[in-house]
Amino acid sequence: MFDNKSLEHVGSLADQAVQSADQAIKSTQRVAQDALDSVRDTSRQLRQQAHYASDRTVDYIRDDPIKAMLIAAATGAALMALVNLVSHSRERQH
Repeated sequence: MFDNKSLEHVGSLADQAVQSADQAIKSTQRVAQDALDSVRDTSRQLRQQAHYASDRTVDYIRDDPIKAMLIAAATGAALMALVNLVSHSRERQH
């Protein structure tokens, strides 16, 4: 049914398929590793930026605590006014 030439051709095709699969796996692994490295780098940068912002905030509060407290109070009052406005708006709709 199959002669040696046919079997050799099938074997050659199988070898090519294995090589293609190996290349695809290696390529996928490289892409996954690159993505993981990128996520790690971005995470590290975000941590550094958050740490820097935290340090700057602490320095600002330490240098001018009264002004920082007034800004925090004004921000809190503005947020409460916004929440109050939104809740009254929803009550009117119902």
